[in-house]
Amino acid sequence: MKDFVILTDSGCDLSAEIINKFNLNYIGLVCNLNGQEFVEDFGKTLTYKEFYDNIRNGLMPTTSQVNSYRFYEEFEKFVKDDIPVLYVGFSSALSGTFNSGLIARNEILEKYPDADISVVDTKAASMGHGLLVYYAAKLKEQGKSKEEVVNWLEENKLKLCHLFTVDDLNHLKRGGRISPTAAAIGSLLNIKPVLYVNDNGELKNFSKAKGSKRAIKMLFEKFEQHIVNAEEQTIFISHSDYLEGAENLAEMIREKYRVKEIVINYIGTVIGSHTGVGTIALFFLGDHREP
Repeated sequence: MKDFVILTDSGCDLSAEIINKFNLNYIGLVCNLNGQEFVEDFGKTLTYKEFYDNIRNGLMPTTSQVNSYRFYEEFEKFVKDDIPVLYVGFSSALSGTFNSGLIARNEILEKYPDADISVVDTKAASMGHGLLVYYAAKLKEQGKSKEEVVNWLEENKLKLCHLFTVDDLNHLKRGGRISPTAAAIGSLLNIKPVLYVNDNGELKNFSKAKGSKRAIKMLFEKFEQHIVNAEEQTIFISHSDYLEGAENLAEMIREKYRVKEIVINYIGTVIGSHTGVGTIALFFLGDHREP
């Protein structure tokens, strides 16, 4: 069986530890902050703490997707050595990055007709995307072929539940997710939206809560409704510099379920640019995505 490499993009929000453990290849999305351009590298160049402190101080970062040229360069490195590539990408409904990967793959095939490149649109974001990359890496570690890993991802990606709540409504307003009026009223009344990622990979609002504690409790309640085979599960929780909230959610889960493990990590700079500080997100394999 031919060995292959797993390539992803930094929208997966995995920890540097997991990236290194599984020798994952990645392409960094771009965050523009205070006149500087940062290519995401999982907190090495621009630390998460520094990034979120800048947002607290009023800076508004912007982001850029990965272009097809960068994908072409990355693909070609492996194709030249006849190494198959599996690209597991950020939801095409939320970023043009996945489409850049598709364009680059087609261009590579024009020059290298025998190139072996598979692409999977996870329809997922942040550590939901990351959890699928993690499972792909675990399957590869177990000796599964690229085709077997691709099949598993396609069969299971729409069971990957994404539930999250945001603290600062102004970032949702800036991204066009809610109206300025809704943001103003929600902020005044301490209302926190509770959202999910649907089967198309889009963000959708399904409820709201009075205060962050109640919103986090709602994430747990939805977890209880949708979790399957909890004892076999690795649960991912991401946060935008709100570790206390992430740990509280993890404790709710541990108190009632004997899950395999819970991994907590920061939301990266690109996704964090659109969520702001204080976001909590929960990811797991369930019966289906819709809440």
